[in-house]
Amino acid sequence: MNRVSHTRKLTISGILLALYIVIMMATQGFAFGQYQVRIATALYGLAALFPFSVPVFGLANLISNMIMGGLGPIDAIGGCIVGLLSAGAAAWGKRMGLGNWIVIPIITLIPGLVVPLWLAYLLQVPYIILASSLLVGQVICGIVSYILVNAIERVRGTVTNETAPNQHDAMVMSNHEGVIAAHDEFTSKEVRSYGKR
Repeated sequence: MNRVSHTRKLTISGILLALYIVIMMATQGFAFGQYQVRIATALYGLAALFPFSVPVFGLANLISNMIMGGLGPIDAIGGCIVGLLSAGAAAWGKRMGLGNWIVIPIITLIPGLVVPLWLAYLLQVPYIILASSLLVGQVICGIVSYILVNAIERVRGTVTNETAPNQHDAMVMSNHEGVIAAHDEFTSKEVRSYGKR
């Protein structure tokens, strides 16, 4: 079983929190308002690989909306919930054995359809217009997330000091085959020895 130490979990969580806020600061010109591409939401997909990071993305969204959003507590709390839902769905999808592709619809549909619920009220823009524009932006984020998750998954053992599942299975199989071979060799020696008596 793959395990990540508590210290590594804290380290990875801190990095993801900081990364989300830094990306939001760098892209805030087009990450808020009626027409937005919130590229930081691509990071939600990483919860598929690091499920312990789900609360981190809720907190990251809350903080970034409070310090940069300018739409008040409704937007901050709503963003927190969307972060938790999106990251949680990505972690759940991976746990259920779905492929990494699942992050694309999750990151497209959850923020794209849920965020306009309160933005429509705050911005006084019809829901359908907001949802249409946000969905376009979130498709881009979903695709970026898919690429990111695949890239990180290839090096995840290096990041978390884990043995990748396929390597672990190969090691177990190799050990199992070695035990069987040793048992067969021992048994054949016993049979030959008994036949000489």
